[in-house]
Amino acid sequence: MRDLVFACLLDSGESANEALRLAQSIRTFGGQFCFNPIWMFSQSREEDLPETTRHELFSLGVRLLTFEIDLQAEDFPFASFVTAAAMAETLALGETRFLAMMASDTLVLQPPAAFLLPPGKSFGGCPVHLKLLGSAYSDPPDEFWDLVYRHCGLNPEQIFPLSTVVDEQLVRAYFNAGLLVIRPERGILRSWQTRFNSLFKLPEFEAFYQQHELYKIFMHQAILAGNLLSLLRSQEFLHFPSEINYPLHLHTRIAAPRRPASISQLTTCRYEDFHEVFINSNLAQGIYIEPSLLDWLKSQSR
Repeated sequence: MRDLVFACLLDSGESANEALRLAQSIRTFGGQFCFNPIWMFSQSREEDLPETTRHELFSLGVRLLTFEIDLQAEDFPFASFVTAAAMAETLALGETRFLAMMASDTLVLQPPAAFLLPPGKSFGGCPVHLKLLGSAYSDPPDEFWDLVYRHCGLNPEQIFPLSTVVDEQLVRAYFNAGLLVIRPERGILRSWQTRFNSLFKLPEFEAFYQQHELYKIFMHQAILAGNLLSLLRSQEFLHFPSEINYPLHLHTRIAAPRRPASISQLTTCRYEDFHEVFINSNLAQGIYIEPSLLDWLKSQSR
């Protein structure tokens, strides 16, 4: 059995470039994990992908898998991620001890040894970057979160606080869905999909979708929080340090004492817009990027 499998989405356009960069970063900087399996999930068949994409997937040794999503969920930006995550977890059973489901706009910069969760831990992840829809721990849950918690069957004592990464707001446990490291046998991602598919279409949530687009954008993440809290005991969570899933696109919004001085301090990072962060920006003025890494980043510009 493998120790770790990496998984992500392969969408079209820039998202495909992101997924390929992620795979390249694992193969280049992954250390002892550089040859571990990489699974990519696409709604397009292999023969429908551009020839250059197919060639690069082959050269990187990536396994491509296709899937379909609930048609009613097409208006939810991350519904495909939820579906792919559940499929990845199903395939991971008996194949690997740990599965790392990652957003495609991620780069692995150091061997992610922390992804090999210690005994007793079933989930490794990070708080959300910004509070946005998060539920302030000092206040009672609002109507939206009350609905999420009730439909996930949560008791108040199951909910613990976390501090958001960028704006340092204390919220009820709310995890960034772009990095989910799990033990496949716990069924965390499959139950997430089941709950998402049963809850997103409920009439009582429709008013929130009409109220603000953020509710549709982050519905998957809210249900992830409710699902995790309902399934796991607090001691089963591993909260990764800030050098994992670090949001480089929000670097200047993080308090100066908490910013890494060098990109070499990071294990994995998120960037959201590759060219905006690494090619067209002044990021190097705010964080040191080693010349060899900068050359590699420029080589990944597509």
